[in-house]
Amino acid sequence: MNSVRDLNAADWHKSSYSNGSGGNCVEVALRIPGFVPVRDSKRPDGPVLRFPPTAWAAFIRQYSW
Repeated sequence: MNSVRDLNAADWHKSSYSNGSGGNCVEVALRIPGFVPVRDSKRPDGPVLRFPPTAWAAFIRQYSW
């Protein structure tokens, strides 16, 4: 699952802190082999950032409260 078309069918998750009123938020698709894709929730057809799983895990550890 490496093409953009395949990522459109991925199971995207939005932050639980997102209130649904159109604010800024990112979506993350989990369980994608080899990378963690992240996109802007307001632009689901826009660019997707791809992070190595270890980098994403370090980011989550750093900023989880």
